[in-house]
Amino acid sequence: MARTTRSVIGVDERMSSSRAIPLGIQHMMSMFGATVLVPVLTGLNPNVAIMCSGIGTICYLLVTRNKIPSYLGSSFAFISPIIAATAATGSLSTALSGVVAAGVVFLVVAGIIKLVGTGWLDRLLPPVLVASVMVVIGVGLSATAVRMALNAATDSFVAEGALVAAVTLIAAVAFSSRGGLLGTLPILLAIIVGYLVSIPLGLVNVQAVADAAWLGLPPVQMPQLDPGAVALVAPVALVVVIEHIGHLLAVGEIVGRDYRPMLPRSLAGDGISTMISGFLGGPPTTTYAENIGVMSVTRVYATQVFWYAAGFALFVGGFCPKLAAFISTIPTPVMGGVSLLLFGLIASNGLRMLVANRVNFDENRNLMIASVVIILGVGMETSGAAIPLGSYTLPGMATSALAGIALNLILPSSPAASKAESDVESSSS
Repeated sequence: MARTTRSVIGVDERMSSSRAIPLGIQHMMSMFGATVLVPVLTGLNPNVAIMCSGIGTICYLLVTRNKIPSYLGSSFAFISPIIAATAATGSLSTALSGVVAAGVVFLVVAGIIKLVGTGWLDRLLPPVLVASVMVVIGVGLSATAVRMALNAATDSFVAEGALVAAVTLIAAVAFSSRGGLLGTLPILLAIIVGYLVSIPLGLVNVQAVADAAWLGLPPVQMPQLDPGAVALVAPVALVVVIEHIGHLLAVGEIVGRDYRPMLPRSLAGDGISTMISGFLGGPPTTTYAENIGVMSVTRVYATQVFWYAAGFALFVGGFCPKLAAFISTIPTPVMGGVSLLLFGLIASNGLRMLVANRVNFDENRNLMIASVVIILGVGMETSGAAIPLGSYTLPGMATSALAGIALNLILPSSPAASKAESDVESSSS
């Protein structure tokens, strides 16, 4: 059987609207479930969150000069702080002031990095560490994908849901193995297949669609300044900065570009997006692993597609409640099926980075860094464990990245390993 090859569509390339529109819808569908879940858990309005993700992504693309293909959705890291701030102050409006302040933290960190430069990233984040963090990002989400696929958001196994997830996953793999248009839309097509299979199994409830209006504006909520809420929510942005760097390096590895010099702009874009979301009543935003996975499977990296995705999210969340309700009827196992592929591809790209950079695991230093980062990060992420820091928690990815940075600075590098790294850098340049 002949191997199917698919051409790469670069970051700066442009496509016809007829081709870019379904690709944009594909990205919007991929982020939809997670972006809606955060406001549901925190008491914020889901439609506002969707709208803000679209606005935020547009701002991000503008700030990064249309050079970084990324989508910004609701950040899970802020769920507990927002809930705590709401309980402490008795109002979601005061909690939103913490969201705005978190965006300011992003901007401050971006300004500091702009002043000191990004050369320190090369020293702190060698290929073995970056690749290991990519594995943590992908595999760390595996428990979420498996629960969505097999348990359908319940505590027990759901046979119908598992069947739908399996069909969706098989469809995504089959479509991604094809060339042409099918090969660039595997996630969207797989979601459609999974949705159709779910209907006769009774997993689709369209009552919310019937009840929703065709046109309408979401209930925008303005923030009310509260120092206590700011103290509870804003510092979490420092943890998300680590996540942001990991995602940015992952995107760079997938698209074949070095985005380290653009880190200040990337953080600034995320900060502005988060501030706007806070002013409108939405949750903080962050770059999304789901959309990184979509790029990996489709090999379509054009930022043009993200403009369409952001535009659709802005329209659906901000002006068309019926479409938002329709998308929300997609059964959890359908998204679980595609997530199994998307999250796995992120981890696989981390493994590919190890090979491409010729990381030598005969060198004890590399072996120790990769072992600690992967096991610590994946273990914490899949178990839901986190390190309490006063009113905050340090999640698995951030903890493992910090541990890897510490090991990278502490462990000595043998002369032979240093020479090998120099030879690789010389040959690549």
